[in-house]
Amino acid sequence: MSQGTISVRVENLLVRFVCPEPVDQQQVIDELGGQRNSGVVIKPMDRPRATLVIDEEGRIVVHGTHRIEAARAAAKELLLRLGRDDSGLDAEMGPVVVSFQFKRPLDLQAIAGELPSATTEYDARLGCTTLHDNRHNMTVQLWPNGKCIVADARSPNMVAMAAVHWRRVFEERRYFTAED
Repeated sequence: MSQGTISVRVENLLVRFVCPEPVDQQQVIDELGGQRNSGVVIKPMDRPRATLVIDEEGRIVVHGTHRIEAARAAAKELLLRLGRDDSGLDAEMGPVVVSFQFKRPLDLQAIAGELPSATTEYDARLGCTTLHDNRHNMTVQLWPNGKCIVADARSPNMVAMAAVHWRRVFEERRYFTAED
């Protein structure tokens, strides 16, 4: 059996910031060059690198960062460019996209069988098996090379716990096709 932890990598996190006074979409367009699109205003940022979406309620959604600190810095930069104070900014965490790698290839056909606390389906279009993990409340996409992506995680720590759990299950059921 494998020992050790599995390293997870945050690929993207989504954070919504609520200001005490809503951000004016038109001001973002006029002063910062934001673009209106289907009821929201989109403003790409270079430093920090992120995409900001100002919704109809004046909230700032930050997309494309890996850490909460970077997301907060992007929201703060927008507010400062608008001549506003960033105090009182409340953060609401959205889904996190996380990846991890099993060190061995997986037999996707075998995984398509019965699993405890999960259902699976093979996605021929993507060439992966999608595991709906009821125990950890997430969906894991598994590729034959052992690469895994979770697009609906609530935290990287929960993904790490799920990864260790599924590695143990896959080892017990002999779903890994080769050893390192």
